[in-house]
Amino acid sequence: MINMKSWIDEVIQEKQVTAVPIMTHPGIEMKGYTVREAVSNGKAHFEAIMEMTKAYPCAMATTIMDLTAEAECFGADIVFSDHAVPAVAGRLLKSVDDIEQLQVPSLQSGRIPAYLKANLLAAKAIADRPVLSGCIGPFSLAGRLYDMSELMILIYEQPEAAHLLLRKCNEFILKYCMALKATGSQGVMMAEPAAGLLSNEDCKQFSSPYVREVVQRVQDDHFIVVLHNCGNTGHCTEAMVTTGAAAYHFGNKCDMEEVTREVPPNVLSMGNIDPVSVLKDSVPEKIKAVVTDLLTKMKDYPNFVLSSGCDIPPQTPVENIRAFFEALDDYNQVPK
Repeated sequence: MINMKSWIDEVIQEKQVTAVPIMTHPGIEMKGYTVREAVSNGKAHFEAIMEMTKAYPCAMATTIMDLTAEAECFGADIVFSDHAVPAVAGRLLKSVDDIEQLQVPSLQSGRIPAYLKANLLAAKAIADRPVLSGCIGPFSLAGRLYDMSELMILIYEQPEAAHLLLRKCNEFILKYCMALKATGSQGVMMAEPAAGLLSNEDCKQFSSPYVREVVQRVQDDHFIVVLHNCGNTGHCTEAMVTTGAAAYHFGNKCDMEEVTREVPPNVLSMGNIDPVSVLKDSVPEKIKAVVTDLLTKMKDYPNFVLSSGCDIPPQTPVENIRAFFEALDDYNQVPK
C-alpha cells in the first residue's frame, strides 16, 4: 500500500520535476475502443488506463474525467458519442420543488458500477505508481442538474434551496468517493470547474465547504483528494485551498506561478499546459517550447507537478504527447 503522504513528500523533495498529465483518451484510441465504449465498459476503461501506464512515464495512473456519470445517476439525460466526451442534455431540475423532491441515488445506478470496476482492476494491476480515481465536484454537479445559469441565479435569490441541492449532490459524491477508496486506488481527482464561475467569497460558501467535507471524510495517509478547477483564473485559489486537499490542479486560464504562491509548500500544485490549443492542436516543436517555458518559470516551486490544464481530449496526436514528455526529460537532464 502506497503511503501518499510520503509519496507527496518525495515528489516535493525530488530535484527532477514530476509529470501527471490527465489523460486516458489516447489509451482508448490505442486499444481501438470508442469513447462511448470506454465510458460504459469498466474493462475497456481499465485497458485504456493500462495502455497509458505502459506507454508513458506518468507519476500517477489517471482515470477518465467524465463529468456526466454522477448526473446520469440522478436522472439527467446524457448524450453519448464515439469520438467525444459525454454531455448532459437538457435540464433535470426546473424548480425548487424539484430540488426538494430529488432523491439521492444508489451507487448501483447509471454507469457508476462500470467506473468502480475500472478503478478496482487498475488498483489491483498497477503497483509502481498511485492510481488516481475521478469524480465531479458538488457545485459542478448541481449546475448540471439545475442548469448552470439558473443555479447562479438561485444562489442569490434562494440560497437555502441551493444549499439543499448541494447537500444532496455532496451526499452522493461522498458515497462515491468512499467506494472509490474501497477499490484500492490512492486518491481521487475531484473536478469542480463550475466553481470558477463564482467569486472567491461565493466559492467559500457554495463549493469549498462541501469539498472540505469530502476531504475530511476520505483523505488520509493512503488516499488523497486532488481538487481540479480549470475555471479558476486565479481569483478563487484562496477558496480552493481552504478545502484542505492534498493537491490542487489548475487549468490553463490562470498563471501557474501566481496560483502556486497561494498553495502551501507541502501541498502539490499541478498544471497547466493547455490541453486543446497546445497539446491537441499544436505541433511537437511548439509543445516542447511551451512546456520548457513553464518548467523554467516554475523552477523555484518544488511542489509543482507538470500536468495538462484539464483532461487531454480525444484525437490528440501521439507525437504531441511524446513531445510533452521529451521536453520534461530534456529539462530534467540539465543540472540544477
